[in-house]
Amino acid sequence: MDQPRSNAPEFTVSELAQAVKRTVEDEFQYVRVRGEISGFRGQHSSGHCYFTLKDDQAGIDAVIWKTTWPRLRFKPEEGLEIIATGRLTTFPRSSKYQIVIEQIEPAGAGALMALLEERRRKLAAEGLFAAERKQKLPYLPRIIGVVTSPTGAVIRDILHRLDDRFPSHVIVWPVRVQGETAAAEVAHAVAGFNALPERGGPVPRPDLLIVARGGGSIEDLWSFNEEIVVRAVAASRIPVISGVGHETDTTLVDYAADHRAPTPTAAAEAAVPVRAELIAYVDDQGQRSRGGIRHQLGNRRDRLRAAAGQLPRPLDLLSLARQRLDLAATELNASLRHLGQGKRLAFERSAGKLTPRVMVQRAEMLSRQLAELSRREASGMARLLEQKRAAYATRAATLTPTALVADLRHANARLAPCAERLRPALRRLVVQRGNDLTALGKLLESYSYKGVLERGFALVVDDQGHIVRSKAAVRPGQLLAIEVADGQFGAAVSGAPVSRKRPRPPKDDGGQESLF
Repeated sequence: MDQPRSNAPEFTVSELAQAVKRTVEDEFQYVRVRGEISGFRGQHSSGHCYFTLKDDQAGIDAVIWKTTWPRLRFKPEEGLEIIATGRLTTFPRSSKYQIVIEQIEPAGAGALMALLEERRRKLAAEGLFAAERKQKLPYLPRIIGVVTSPTGAVIRDILHRLDDRFPSHVIVWPVRVQGETAAAEVAHAVAGFNALPERGGPVPRPDLLIVARGGGSIEDLWSFNEEIVVRAVAASRIPVISGVGHETDTTLVDYAADHRAPTPTAAAEAAVPVRAELIAYVDDQGQRSRGGIRHQLGNRRDRLRAAAGQLPRPLDLLSLARQRLDLAATELNASLRHLGQGKRLAFERSAGKLTPRVMVQRAEMLSRQLAELSRREASGMARLLEQKRAAYATRAATLTPTALVADLRHANARLAPCAERLRPALRRLVVQRGNDLTALGKLLESYSYKGVLERGFALVVDDQGHIVRSKAAVRPGQLLAIEVADGQFGAAVSGAPVSRKRPRPPKDDGGQESLF
């Protein structure tokens, strides 16, 4: 029995999913949803972001397209409670509804403070706030770079305070200090100042940077809590003074900067000293230095006078020396006389020994000594000759024919094995040299002109023994010697012209043409 057919319309799965999608989007359109971010893992490889918004009873899928991500003032973070604004829609493939987020804001000041504290702990753990990495501010910077808005009251306050305290060269890098692009602009400004060449560039490189902004709520100052700004300030090679907000306002840039000023005006005061106070200080130091020098000179002058009073007079020193000189001159004359007399007496005592008889006796004694040495030399030579002759006779007695034959036999016995070993080597050397000689002979024959003569050519030589190489080298009637393969014969040059017709080569010479 047939079942009754229903008159309800039929839908395909796609048609039903699209109908639900249109209904949800038409009914809710833009909504604001408060919840806690869960499952956030950063941007997908496609650039989109996927996570879940939940409370204690329910959850909803959320997506942020990659084109929306750069425009977000606050970036999503895991566990952060937010208020998301976007369009409610469905994802037909999995039959789920989701919210496409276009704007995010923290759910109250408490959430912002929790996010700020979490970010502060994270950056502090990386060492960006460590005291040992902070740089010392220059005492008197020549050029000061200011990163702030060019239209606000902050830049006017800074310039006015710098002009009052110590006029300096100021370079302003204009940026937005609030809004979606403010953080990126401030970070790029700090990095741009650091990228300037230290010398010789079109724009001089500052010696000090001031990052400043006026007061406001935590949302207004949030750009100076972004990681990109904090990391740029921490990485700056130029010392940075942070002057963001009022005295009660604290941002993460204050922790990363080398010096934190409570206000922008205080940042200008920390950048330079008071010129009038510096001039007064220099004058005071100059006066104290001059007074100290005068005092030191007076003390040294008094000490010099006291020391000079204790020194003896120059005439007294010279008189003593003059007296010693006179005494020495008087004693010198007497000493010279005594010395001359002593030398004279010594000479007279020696002169008695230097008579001709004494000299003759001395010469005779030396002659006798020389004769004795000559006699002893002759006898010594005779004894040496006898010793050598006896040693030679002893050696000659051992050199008999029998001993010589024994020595020869002994030497022959020692040389016989060597000769046996040398014979094969000598034969191999002779064979090798013979083979080399044969190869060289064959090579010589291959290069010899006689092989060319055997192929039908001839060698023509004139009566002087020179080889004839051209027609111009011979004259009519000249005798020539012609050498062929089997010998030589003579010929005379005639004056008749030679026919230009080339004779046909013989059939049995392998196709070789004749030279004549």
